[in-house]
Amino acid sequence: MSSVARVTTITARSEKSFEDAVRVGVERANSTLRGVSGAWIKEQKLHIQNGAVGAYQVTMEITFVLDD
Repeated sequence: MSSVARVTTITARSEKSFEDAVRVGVERANSTLRGVSGAWIKEQKLHIQNGAVGAYQVTMEITFVLDD
């Protein structure tokens, strides 16, 4: 069986951790896209507020298989 996949870039943010930002992004992708099969974390950023970490942000490439 053959399949074709598409990749889309998303950014997710969390005030808790990078891991939580990834979870938020994957959950959101799964609620919008069918056939999500993988993710690649391209970038991680910290948002600093008043000298402390205010938020964690990840940019991900989400892979999903296209419907036949």
